[in-house]
Amino acid sequence: MRILVVEDEPLLADAVAQGLRKEAHAVDVVYDGGSALERIDVVDYDVVVLDRDVPVVHGDRVCRVLAERRADVRVLMLTAAAGIDDRVSGLALGADDYLPKPFAFRELSARVSALGRRARPAAPPVLRRAGISLDPYRREVHRDGRYVPLSRKEFAVLAELLRADGVAVSAETLLEKAWDENADPFTHTVRMAILKLRRKLGEPAVVLTEPGVGYRIR
Repeated sequence: MRILVVEDEPLLADAVAQGLRKEAHAVDVVYDGGSALERIDVVDYDVVVLDRDVPVVHGDRVCRVLAERRADVRVLMLTAAAGIDDRVSGLALGADDYLPKPFAFRELSARVSALGRRARPAAPPVLRRAGISLDPYRREVHRDGRYVPLSRKEFAVLAELLRADGVAVSAETLLEKAWDENADPFTHTVRMAILKLRRKLGEPAVVLTEPGVGYRIR
């Protein structure tokens, strides 16, 4: 998934981002609501983790704009205010879920994953095609029964290709979904990931190149 973390406490924001990246998500971080609005205008995020009390533009306004402009984005609102009235008002603004601080990262991760599933069309629990099976929850990949160890990026790329169900996925889409803002779009990042993925999956090759279009699973 592509995730935006909006949190004005840098240590907390960076810790959340690091944890989510370890789970093969592409994560961008901003520390104020104004920067968040700039990002959501140009990047197709699946989930936004939004601190309610951020500077420049308040989190309530960010949530309202997201609800109006990007109905496909899911919002997990974070706040130190944990009362029932606070939760109800946050959900009324358009948030999809609400998590009071302090929180356990495991719970945040589980909620983000649940929201991510709602942000996409329904998919089977295990993705299968051409002898490949990918379990997104156990983070496991098998080819014809053989376990295939993949890096987080390789796993994310393969998941996107499998979700496309044989339709070619452009390099730009893979870059957007599997890497964060620090990826250089002018490098051969995606091509190198595809080459490594092909090598690990073995023969016969199942990741095909559609010239001028992108990549697909046979």
